[in-house]
Amino acid sequence: MESPKVHKILYGGDYNPEQWPEEVWQEDMHLLPKAHIDTVTINVFSWAKLQPSEEEYDFSELDKIMEMLKKNHFKVCLATSTAAHPAWMAKRYPDILRVDFEGRKRKFGMRHNSCPNSPTYKKYSVKLAGELAKRYKDFDHIVAWHISNEYGGECYCDNCGNAFRGWLKEKYKTIDNVNKAWNTSFWGHTFYDWDEIVPPNSLSEHFGYNRTTFQGISLDYARFNSDSLLECYKDEYKVIKEITPHIPITTNLMGLYKPLDYQKWAPYLDFISWDNYPSNDDPYSRTAMSHDLMRGLKQGMPFALMEQTPSVTNWLPYNALKRPGVIRLWSYQAVAHGADTVMFFQMRRSIGACEKYHGAVIDHAGHENTRVFRECAELGQELELLGDKLLGSRVKSDIAILFDWNNWWAIEYSAGPSADLKYQSQIHHYYQALFNENYNVDLISVNDDFDQYKLIIAPALYMVKEGVDQKLEKFVKNGGTFLTTFFSGYVDEHDLVQVGGYPGKLSELLGIWVEETDALPVDQWNEIIEQEQSYSCNLLFDIIHLKGAEAIASYGKDFYAGTPVVTKNTFGQGAAWYVGSNPEERYLSKLLKTICHDAGIKPILPASEGIEVSRRVKGESQYTFILNHNDLPKKLVLEQPYRNLLNNKEYANGEEIVLSPKDVLILENL
Repeated sequence: MESPKVHKILYGGDYNPEQWPEEVWQEDMHLLPKAHIDTVTINVFSWAKLQPSEEEYDFSELDKIMEMLKKNHFKVCLATSTAAHPAWMAKRYPDILRVDFEGRKRKFGMRHNSCPNSPTYKKYSVKLAGELAKRYKDFDHIVAWHISNEYGGECYCDNCGNAFRGWLKEKYKTIDNVNKAWNTSFWGHTFYDWDEIVPPNSLSEHFGYNRTTFQGISLDYARFNSDSLLECYKDEYKVIKEITPHIPITTNLMGLYKPLDYQKWAPYLDFISWDNYPSNDDPYSRTAMSHDLMRGLKQGMPFALMEQTPSVTNWLPYNALKRPGVIRLWSYQAVAHGADTVMFFQMRRSIGACEKYHGAVIDHAGHENTRVFRECAELGQELELLGDKLLGSRVKSDIAILFDWNNWWAIEYSAGPSADLKYQSQIHHYYQALFNENYNVDLISVNDDFDQYKLIIAPALYMVKEGVDQKLEKFVKNGGTFLTTFFSGYVDEHDLVQVGGYPGKLSELLGIWVEETDALPVDQWNEIIEQEQSYSCNLLFDIIHLKGAEAIASYGKDFYAGTPVVTKNTFGQGAAWYVGSNPEERYLSKLLKTICHDAGIKPILPASEGIEVSRRVKGESQYTFILNHNDLPKKLVLEQPYRNLLNNKEYANGEEIVLSPKDVLILENL
């Protein structure tokens, strides 16, 4: 997060003094500095307090909070409060309430209940953002604006139906173009007038949230919904930026959140921020992948870790404590992957409603004598010692994985080939194999620059958008290495099949033709045979014909035994690989290490089980992060001299070190 006001990794998080009497505020001003907290996000859900009626605004309490924070030397991330509208607004203007997927009109309640195409919401949210910007524009301790909060959800009301038809008119120009894009000759769906088109939900095209009879219609509505929420954000952004052009603006994203195309949102955020809440059973490689995805939204620019819990969540079936050392470990994992902030939800635990048992720096005990507070204070002290050393440094990668929200939607709307095919899981399968071997990896859009990479991987690249095949061909011709998998090259951006055989426009690049694809339950396995070694594979099984490629491995069983399952095609100066089934981790790791070696890509350090390694670079300086996710100590041998930034200790080339459980090293090259 680049700002002239920021001279260290910002440390703090969401603070809700409006939930407490003023005497508690003074306790917080005493306790938070003890935890080395320097930045707070405020005013996230205060719309009802700020605007008690139609034309009346009351900023008296927020004025006090802002003055108090300034007096006590806290930096402020100031939110606009527009994620939850007031009850009076819903009562007076019911158009602001969403209609859900089942066609039911919502009542006032929860949050994110505002229709993004409601004239009422668009009027009053923008007006509030402008009032806040005008009132606090001269407060020099504001380091960022935080618009709304965790945008999400869908609406299917009449306002959205009208807006959807307007969106379609702008995109397609004529109703004939819509019919062509959606293949409406199927099942007699031809439209003759725009007002015949209705939103696709359980009342129209859907038979289940992810099951739709017309993928093209549902795909466009997913795009429209993401765009509608983005327009709400942009409306607030514009009014704030006009008044405070010097203050960066963001909203907190949610990592691998399916409903919003964050790659389309990213250009309108001055910096990326996101909220990291892994489930108990999430592997730490998936959290790392989410960080890398968020970093990739702005071509590797550092991002802000806006929220994480210092202890427990409150929404899981079993809300386990973070074990000792994990707050620090996971915070540095974010920094290792590009974060320039470490922020928590929340500063003080609420006493009522659904987040009263969500973790906080200050627990219900109300003092500093808790394990969580002590661990937060120790981490805060370390971040102060680091100063600006890491600020602005970048993660540099030779490997990119293509991630595309439109592809995600299209794959999981597809009627076939397998209900077990999940895009996110396929991305993680390949990411994890590289992560475990200590390769830095970027997750990028199909629209990003390919030329800076040596290896590009695109698992299940089902949708090939216009021009992407040519970009990939150019990349490989010029010496790059490309790998893709089953269920790739099938459709265009309208989800219309590219006739002529799979993998469609990628066929020449890959040098293959896929005749059929077998889909079996995930507990039914085939074999990958390579150099007389056998490995298992499952899920999908492409029956491949060679058209210039060479077979690297073949199937071991079923009527397609002996036919290719992994192929390699020399194309120009580079190579294009195809993996026709879902291989076990052992084979995938072996394959990717071979491909990386051939492409001249080296891991940062030799792999060691449970040890995560990442690297950031600034100028000639390299910062190598080594994180021990194990519950036991691990021995490591360093391959060059380093200085540990966390304790200033120096290590010689070849020195053996012992890393304690959950411990972290940040090593600067000497």
